[in-house]
Amino acid sequence: MSRKIHNPSLVANAKALRKNQTDEERHLWYEFLCKLPIRFKRQKIIGHYIVDFCCSSKKLIIELDGSQHYEEEGEEYDKKRDAFLVSLGYTVLRYSDKEVNANFEGVCEDIWNHLFSAEGE
Repeated sequence: MSRKIHNPSLVANAKALRKNQTDEERHLWYEFLCKLPIRFKRQKIIGHYIVDFCCSSKKLIIELDGSQHYEEEGEEYDKKRDAFLVSLGYTVLRYSDKEVNANFEGVCEDIWNHLFSAEGE
């Protein structure tokens, strides 16, 4: 089964999103993800979607959700999107912006556990 994993028409948008990260995305990236011993990419294109953070080697996607994700339209879009990503073998972790701000250490610990707990590290 062949699926298009990279959509070139989204490249400009992905670059713009990398340059204009939310405060929560910037915090998670610079204070945790970029310091990990494995590689994450920011605003990675997968199919017709741009994901916030992706670790391809672990098939892990991290999404930070602002308020628009909790409206009916946003929730439906996210369900469809997550189903597509899961069909490619990814695990999708979602954290609200509020959660990142109020419990940053807990979010980082949860990500760490998803990345390394199966390896016994």
